[in-house]
Amino acid sequence: MEPEGGDVAGDSTGLLLLDLYDDEDLEVFSKDASLTEINSFSPLMPTSPSSMINQYKFEDEPESKDLFITVDDPESHVTAIETFITYRVVTKTTRGEFDSSEYEVRRRYQDFLWLKGRLEEAHPTLIIPPLPEKFIMKGVVERFNDKFIETRKKALHKFLNRIADHPTLTFNEDFKIFLTAQAWELSSHKKQGPGLFSRMGQTVKAVASSMRGGAVKNRPEVFSEMIEYVDIFSQKISLLDKISHRVHKEEKDYLYEMKEFGPIHTLWSASEEDLVDTLKGLAGCIDQCCKATEKRMTALSESLFPAIQEYLLYSEILMGVLKRRDQIQAELDAKIDAVYNKKIENELLSEEIGKLEDKVECANNALQADWDRWKQSMRVDLKMAFSDVAENNIHYYEQCLATWESFLTSQATSDISLEEQSEDQT
Repeated sequence: MEPEGGDVAGDSTGLLLLDLYDDEDLEVFSKDASLTEINSFSPLMPTSPSSMINQYKFEDEPESKDLFITVDDPESHVTAIETFITYRVVTKTTRGEFDSSEYEVRRRYQDFLWLKGRLEEAHPTLIIPPLPEKFIMKGVVERFNDKFIETRKKALHKFLNRIADHPTLTFNEDFKIFLTAQAWELSSHKKQGPGLFSRMGQTVKAVASSMRGGAVKNRPEVFSEMIEYVDIFSQKISLLDKISHRVHKEEKDYLYEMKEFGPIHTLWSASEEDLVDTLKGLAGCIDQCCKATEKRMTALSESLFPAIQEYLLYSEILMGVLKRRDQIQAELDAKIDAVYNKKIENELLSEEIGKLEDKVECANNALQADWDRWKQSMRVDLKMAFSDVAENNIHYYEQCLATWESFLTSQATSDISLEEQSEDQT
C-alpha cells in the first residue's frame, strides 16, 4: 500500500458572536490485510438552502476570476494489491502561464495530500486549506458507498478552490503541475521532492524546536493574541461539533420512534370502525412529519457538519502555522543571543542575522495578511451554515404545522357534518 497520507470579534470573547451570524490514501485498502481506516465567499444571503451548498456554480464568481476547477466523476480502480478511487479534476483558465485553456486529469487522495505538503513547505506561514481527514475503518469495507464518495468529492473540490482563490497559493508551481500534469508526469515530479529521510529529519527538527524552551522571547503581541484566539476558537468549534452530532443522533432516534408510531394507528383503525378516518389521518400526518424530519437531517449533515468539520481542521492548521512562525523567530533569537554572549564573532553572524530578520518580517507580514483573509472567510462560511440550519428548521416546522392544521380542519369539518346528520335524524 502506498504511504500518503475575520476575527469574529476583535478579541477572544468575540467568538460568542458566532451565534449571530491521511498518511494513506483515504480510499485505499489492502485486499488481504486489516483495513486502514468552494470558493468565493459572498455575503449575500442565499434564497434557498440548496443554494448555500452548491459547489459547482460559477455564475456568482467575481468577474476577475480566471481559474475554475471542478472535482467530479469518482472512479474505482482495482489492482493486484489495492483498490482505490480517483477523481476527475477539470480546470478551465484564461491565465497566460498555462499552455492550454482547459485540462482534465485524474487524481487520488494521496496526490491531494502531496500538494498540501508541498504548499506547506513552500509557504510555511500561510494558512493552507485543510484536506478531509483520513477515515479509519476496522473490519468493514463500506468505503465505497455513494454518500461517502459524494462527501469526499465535495471536500476535495472545496480544497482546490480554496487554493485557486488564494492570492498567493494560486500561483504556486506545484499547484499548476497538480492541475495539468498527466499521472505519469505527476509521479515523476513527486520523486524530485524531498526524500523520506529528509522529510523525517525536518519533522524531528520541528518537534525538537517546538519542545525547546517554551515561549518565544520576542514574539510580537499580535501573534500571542492569535494563539489565544485559536485556542478558544478550537474549544468552541470542537464543542459545537460534539453537540451538533449529539443533536443529530437524538433526531435519528426520534425519527426511528416516529416511524414505528405511525403504523400503529393504521393497525388500530382496523378494529375501530368509528375512528377509521381519524386514526388513518393521524398515521398520514406522522408519515409526512417523518419525511420532513429526514429532509431536515439530510440538510444538517450536508451543510452544518462539513462547515464545522472544516473549521475544526482549520484550528489545527492555524496552530501549526503559528508554531512555524515561532520557529523562525526562535532561530533569529538564538543567533542574536550568540552575538551578545560572544560565543561567535559578530562579523560571522551579522549577515545571517540580517537575512533572518528579513525572513521573520516576511513571515509576520504573510501570516497577518492571511489571518485577516481567513477570519473574513470563516465569518461568511459559518454564517451561511447557521443561516442554512435556521432556514431548514423554519421550513420543517412550517411543513409539520401545516400538516397538523390540515388534519384538525378535516376533523372539525367531519364533526360539523356528523352534527348536521344528527340534527336531521332528530
